[in-house]
Amino acid sequence: MRSISGLETNLKKDSVEDLVKHSERNLEKDAGRDQEKNQEKRKQEKGSEIHQSLYRESLTMHRKFGGVLEVASKVHLQTIHDLSVAYTPGVAEPCRKISENPDLVYLYTLKRNTIAVVTDGSAVLGLGNIGPYAALPVMEGKAIIFKEFAGIDAFPICLDTQETEEVIKAVKHLAPAFGGINLEDISAPRCFEIETRLREELDLPVMHDDQHGTAIVIFAGLLNALKIVNKELNELKIVISGLGAAGVAIFRFLVRAGADPAKILACDSKGLVYKGRKNGMNPIKEEIVRLTNPGKLKGGLENAFPGADLFIGVSVGGIVTEDMVRSMEKDAIVMAMANPVPEIMPDAAKRAGARIVATGRSDFPNQLNNCLSFPGVFKGALSTCARKITPEMEMAAAHALAEVVTFSELSEDHIIPDPLDRRVVPAVSKAVADASLESCVARKSHEDHL
Repeated sequence: MRSISGLETNLKKDSVEDLVKHSERNLEKDAGRDQEKNQEKRKQEKGSEIHQSLYRESLTMHRKFGGVLEVASKVHLQTIHDLSVAYTPGVAEPCRKISENPDLVYLYTLKRNTIAVVTDGSAVLGLGNIGPYAALPVMEGKAIIFKEFAGIDAFPICLDTQETEEVIKAVKHLAPAFGGINLEDISAPRCFEIETRLREELDLPVMHDDQHGTAIVIFAGLLNALKIVNKELNELKIVISGLGAAGVAIFRFLVRAGADPAKILACDSKGLVYKGRKNGMNPIKEEIVRLTNPGKLKGGLENAFPGADLFIGVSVGGIVTEDMVRSMEKDAIVMAMANPVPEIMPDAAKRAGARIVATGRSDFPNQLNNCLSFPGVFKGALSTCARKITPEMEMAAAHALAEVVTFSELSEDHIIPDPLDRRVVPAVSKAVADASLESCVARKSHEDHL
């Protein structure tokens, strides 16, 4: 029989041994976490090195060619006769025809296949308000994407004003030469009024790509992701980070598609938005809080994550932690779109339990890139000489884009086509053209003439 003192000695010994083992386990865990953080840091640094290399290469290319866009002639001027037909006196005849019937401008001029890419330089990529001169390289890039992917002629228009009324007035005055207006990199909330007014006051398709192009691509990716996780849109608890142009458009698109707004929590730079919040609100955010967050949940982004099925980030890099992702539902979907650093790196999100992860970067799977949407949307609208781009046309574009990924191709790392997939524009443009006819915004007579 063991004495009490002996038991106490053994208990103390066991306790010390347990304490040592426990400490060792904690040290191992801490070391593991440190190793994971270091690996993540190295990946971010590697990504930064890649971007620095691309920056240098892009600078060299733009300097070598003096930009990436040029205007090319469709006809050759080799003789006086050629000049007389293409210019004066021959050109007077198409002018007379158009003067008699302005609709014939679509038949005799470049208008039928030309887009204006319009910016005021107030919200350029992740660079912010850099102005119209510095925005020009981005608009040139946008124009060559239109040409290369969709065969559309596009020209950059960089306006030296950030007054809402002046931007609207300038675009309206430029409109006769163009078949459509692609608004680009205009800051929120001004972008909403500018697009709304131009859509109302112009008789041609207008789309702010930062809003609708982003929403179309994200929803297309989501449609395919839901097939994998076997969840329904109206059942999802959704967190949106960022309530600028893209975040607001995504919210509206999801609700229009059937998501339950009461199950959506949205965050801006001040935290969760809710009815009654005073700080940092505007009429657009007030519209959102009337529909969402009925429980008036307050606080930071981390408070929105527990139990969420879907996270969509269109905000800033590095604001989502692994613990936040761990608090999400099983088979969580994470779309971290901040560039160049996502809200959370894909490896970290996967490690924390996310089943499907998408970003805006080309060096990770599931790149949600706007170039998958706007070329096809405008090509479809131009093909019917559409007067508007309607919500039905945008929804048709998203579904067509999702369907480009076949059943055999669909996987956790392939929910969206590659940006260079040449099947995309024909599929999207056809769906948009059909929807324009169904929406009664197509100029059918023009299609017949053409």
